[in-house]
Formats: sequence, C-alpha cells, structure tokens
Amino acid sequence: MLKRPVNGRRMRILEWLRDPVTHFPPLRHGDRVEDGVTAAAVAEKLAVPRSVAEADLRLLAAVGLLRTRRIRLRTYYRRDEVCIAEIARLFEKGW
Repeated sequence: MLKRPVNGRRMRILEWLRDPVTHFPPLRHGDRVEDGVTAAAVAEKLAVPRSVAEADLRLLAAVGLLRTRRIRLRTYYRRDEVCIAEIARLFEKGW
C-alpha cells in the first residue's frame, strides 16, 4: 500500500491540510480544522475534477495519513498528525 502513496499532488494536499484555514475557504457545515475539508474544496484548489481529488484523498486516508468524517452527505478529510509523526520516525530510523 505504501508503494506510491505520495506524489506531488498528494504532497500539496498534505501541506495544505496542515493549515486548512489558510488554504481553504470557510465551510458551510463544519470546521476546517476540527472536521477537515471536502474533496470538492481540494479539487477546486488543485484545478482538477473532483473524482481525481477524491481518489487522492481516499488513498491518503487508506494509508493512514488522513482521517475522515462524515457530515450530512459529505466526507471531510484532515491530517492524522499522530500517524504522520509515526511514519516520519520510521523513516528517520532508516526503515
């Protein structure tokens, strides 16, 4: 699963989600920091179709870098800082 989880586009998503208030407009429902952002917001910022953004977000969530939360009919994505720190430690140790 870790074969190719992060490419340039996915790295930008992870960077933007580090500070979602700076990079994404306010949400109608939910909080950008606590709940995350939608695939539509990420797609708009990337200037790609929503399906492309959804695929990237799902992959990042599948490998544990993002957490998901359903609010009404939408899925919101935010970074999983604990998992990201654990993965960083593994690579620092030479994994």
